[in-house]
Amino acid sequence: MKLKGSCHCQSIKFSLNSEQPYPFNRCYCSICRKTAGGGGYAINLGADFRTLSVEGEESLSIYQAEIGISSKENGGKSPARRHFCSKCGSALWLWDPRWPELVHPFASAIDFELPVPPVRSHMMLDYAPSWVQPDIREGDEMFEGYPEESLAEWHQRNIPDA
Repeated sequence: MKLKGSCHCQSIKFSLNSEQPYPFNRCYCSICRKTAGGGGYAINLGADFRTLSVEGEESLSIYQAEIGISSKENGGKSPARRHFCSKCGSALWLWDPRWPELVHPFASAIDFELPVPPVRSHMMLDYAPSWVQPDIREGDEMFEGYPEESLAEWHQRNIPDA
């Protein structure tokens, strides 16, 4: 699926191809929550980095989180690069050199309706603050930390015809 997204002020527009367009994976870690998740979580999609096309690169900024500042972990700078608009602050996508072929656009930055997932995954629940009340429904999966299954594996298991 071709995804098109933008920041709130429209200074940055981007497009990319995604074989994992279902917004199923809600991350409650402090980094995602504070940089992109107004509801107490953020949702990353999976896409092919080679297809990423960006207009307005001069407005892009990158944040590399310090691990352990506001979480239960300890340990240095994350290699993951969170891209956002330097003008309006919109979170756009995450890219990590450990998986250079992938890019993870935030579902909140996509400019059209995404497919509705049949079930959802709630990860990093141990890091959710008490004010966050996860909307866990029948069939949803819950993880205290990271699930072992990748975004692609979830899609293969739950969306076999995609």
